[in-house]
Amino acid sequence: MTQTNLARSAPQDETTWWRHAVIYQVYPRSFADNDGDGIGDLPGIASRLPYLAKLGVDAIWLSPFYRSPQHDAGYDVSDYRDVDPLFGTLADFDRMLAEAHRLGLRIIVDLVPNHTSTEHAWFREAVATLPGSAARQRYIFRDGKGKDGELPPNNWQSIFGGNAWSRAPGDSQWYLHLFDRSQPDLNWDHPEVRSDFEDVLRFWLDRGVDGFRVDVAHGLIKAEGLPDWAGQTSMVEGEEGAHSNNGPMWDQEGVHDVYRRWRQVLDEYDNDRMMVAEAWVHPPQRLARYVRADEMQQAFNFDYLLTHWDARAFRDVVTRSLAVSAEVGAPTTWVMSNHDTVRHTSRYGLSVPGARPKGIDAAGEQPNEALGLRRARAAALLTLALPGSAYIYQGEELGLPEHTTLEAEHRQDPAFFRTSGEEIGRDGCRVPLPWQSAAPAFGFGPGTATWLPQPVSFARYAVDRQEGDAGSTLELYRSALRLRRQRDLGNGELLWRDAEPGVVAFANGGVHVVVNTNDHPVALPGGEVLVSSVPLDSGHMLPANSAVWLG
Repeated sequence: MTQTNLARSAPQDETTWWRHAVIYQVYPRSFADNDGDGIGDLPGIASRLPYLAKLGVDAIWLSPFYRSPQHDAGYDVSDYRDVDPLFGTLADFDRMLAEAHRLGLRIIVDLVPNHTSTEHAWFREAVATLPGSAARQRYIFRDGKGKDGELPPNNWQSIFGGNAWSRAPGDSQWYLHLFDRSQPDLNWDHPEVRSDFEDVLRFWLDRGVDGFRVDVAHGLIKAEGLPDWAGQTSMVEGEEGAHSNNGPMWDQEGVHDVYRRWRQVLDEYDNDRMMVAEAWVHPPQRLARYVRADEMQQAFNFDYLLTHWDARAFRDVVTRSLAVSAEVGAPTTWVMSNHDTVRHTSRYGLSVPGARPKGIDAAGEQPNEALGLRRARAAALLTLALPGSAYIYQGEELGLPEHTTLEAEHRQDPAFFRTSGEEIGRDGCRVPLPWQSAAPAFGFGPGTATWLPQPVSFARYAVDRQEGDAGSTLELYRSALRLRRQRDLGNGELLWRDAEPGVVAFANGGVHVVVNTNDHPVALPGGEVLVSSVPLDSGHMLPANSAVWLG
């Protein structure tokens, strides 16, 4: 095979951990339950940290655990400086953090700066005062249109469906909420908002956290005058996930001033503290602006998450991502699933493999579970061999599928209710993990029930069923992560190789990676098999929908 293209990890200080880290997302509600109430908690997470250390990840990203009424599973924050009793206490957090650091794991916490909860002290003060008060300036309150102000100030729509404006009972003004009505948007042009969030950063940095995942990072600043928008107010539009950042509510120039100041705060601390942006923006050059040298260190690569099961598409997105990131000296991130998307094990099993539906229920297309898992295992070897930083969503290492038959009566995602069920929502990817195949609640905790019911099929994906089984997905991840670290693939250099149609082939760190997206076998080049997504016979052929690392 011959070289056809060259892409490499950005040439900054290669000792900074976040440039090559594998980061594991923990969704606290669904990871491990310590007290038996069916909801995961911080002591539960602490008890399972040895599992994550053995898996071989470098850091853990925790979804929100702050005080919250939980209207949007904690992304409606009422106090950014405290732990919700549902998850434990600040002392529990400190113990978990200390144990993680003892095991060599870093902790990244979720920060939700675009909006608060309606139960936040600031918002309660705002609605208790008259229009024009200082308290209202921290949010985006406006008079309505129409004779008596009975119409919303503009035509913006909520991400979760319906109008993006609401009025508190008896209030004459409307407040903006790009998400649920329980999540009022903050006014980031207000100096008190900016200074308070800098204090929030310091609160958690002083406790020892290693970084922040910034929720809706592209949404903080709105266009002046809040003009009407003829398009759809959404971060991701349609089943195929076409990006939308054209509206006056997204990706405004002023967001970069916020992150430059935040970077200055992080740089006051040692040990390379980091930020990663959740920013659904397009084209990639717009995303790269969030990771310039004086802003964030990483941004989620959603182009990669949205890529269909197609060799040319994978090659194109990898080449483009590495090139754009290198232009600003930043690492590229690789992510296939998270708490907001249908699990990729199930997406790869759809008739259009890799399509991104907004949830799946019993009435929708049911994925081919075995085929989806086979492709997901191959995709894992592709992802973990790439230079840059990789993200793993909890349960991904088990090959866990989406819960695609969850009954409506159990659903809790506000998007499901605001769209009257038209959007199925994200509950299916948030179901609690199975730890023990024969235990009540599959060993999730000491109780017998979980906050979202687990499907019976989860038994075969349980940790105890896979541990020690050389052919299991869990052991595949462990092997790949061990080799990734040994060969320093995250800091490596990617060299494309010629390959037949439907095949992705490249070299990195002395490892030759071959991914066959075809539905038929292909010939393998020579070399020692280091790890493969399926058992290989002696015929030097790579089976359909599989991948291999060769030495």
